[in-house]
Amino acid sequence: MPSTQTDIAIIAGVIITVALVLICLLIVVLRYMYRHRGTYHTNEAKGTEFAESADVALQDDPSLQDAGDSSRKEYFI
Repeated sequence: MPSTQTDIAIIAGVIITVALVLICLLIVVLRYMYRHRGTYHTNEAKGTEFAESADVALQDDPSLQDAGDSSRKEYFI
């Protein structure tokens, strides 16, 4: 009888430990999802929100300075 009670106590302890770890993991995941809800990152150039048009905003972008022919304009939406 004593070994049966010991086995039951060990099994119960393991089950309770696993349940507590799962609950803590759920809390951490929910907190992360709540804090980062609705946030996203874009690769838009800084300071272009006040430009008069898309052409003006893209003229000062250093990555587009060597784009080649300036008469051909292409926009990605």
